[in-house]
Amino acid sequence: MTKRSAPPRHLPTSPFKAPAEPVLKQFTVGDRVSHDQHGLGKVMAEEAAGGALLVDFGSQLTRIVSPYYGMHKL
Repeated sequence: MTKRSAPPRHLPTSPFKAPAEPVLKQFTVGDRVSHDQHGLGKVMAEEAAGGALLVDFGSQLTRIVSPYYGMHKL
């Protein structure tokens, strides 16, 4: 079995609700954040294209790419 490259499309005549679009998280330099894998940190820089953040987690400086799964603003 192969995995689908895209989720199945929603048919307009379907009685079920269409899946909700995920909300993009917005972070700015200086925000305190919590990451599921790395712990507590602070946003140090944002790339110009807005695709990645540099976050200081105390023991390491990590580049987190969008859509920032597992990262939450405190």
